[in-house]
Amino acid sequence: MFTGIIEAVGEIAAMQPSGGDMRLRIRTGKLDLGDVQLGDSICTSGVCLTVTELPGDGYWCDVSNETLAFSTLGGLSVGSHVNLEKSLTPQSRLGGHIVSGHVDGVGEVVSFEEDGRSIRWVLRAPDNLARYIAHKGSICVDGTSLTVNAVQGAEFDLNIIPQTTQETIFGQYKAGTRVNLEVDVIARYLERLLQGEQAANPEASSITESLLAEHGFLQGNEGH
Repeated sequence: MFTGIIEAVGEIAAMQPSGGDMRLRIRTGKLDLGDVQLGDSICTSGVCLTVTELPGDGYWCDVSNETLAFSTLGGLSVGSHVNLEKSLTPQSRLGGHIVSGHVDGVGEVVSFEEDGRSIRWVLRAPDNLARYIAHKGSICVDGTSLTVNAVQGAEFDLNIIPQTTQETIFGQYKAGTRVNLEVDVIARYLERLLQGEQAANPEASSITESLLAEHGFLQGNEGH
């Protein structure tokens, strides 16, 4: 598990096709690897990856076909920068929100503009993720824990302060940049729990108005 508070910006040092998937070598820059061991997890631009080798200036990891297909990692190249965060320990502060490192989908930067000393970004999520994104809720973008300022359909606004721009890869984004998205884990599990026994039915794949009414979340108009 992670918090979404980025500790360092790393760089792709090597990409090696291996048995149909990929091995990556990441240079970790200022990230302290003193307490990292083989088998530990490091969140790499939002993707939880397992350390398989520690060459000294970074780590090697294996990336499965599933991860390559559902994240941006397969589209990176040697020299690309990535956000890095080591996994939580019992002594860690939960400064962001609970992040699993399991990417739900790939979004896209729509636009950005200056807003005081900050930058307001507009991103578009895949349509199937839109229902999990809420005003003032949390979302993870390339491993960064952020607060949603506004939502309109599948598009959402983020206000990025100078500190975040300096300490993450946000400063490298432009319109059209593809980003890894992880929605709030609580929203995902809440949807599944509300389905109850219907969760075993392949056709019951989302929350409907009738399902909400059945669980008391919707009330009748009652003349109002």
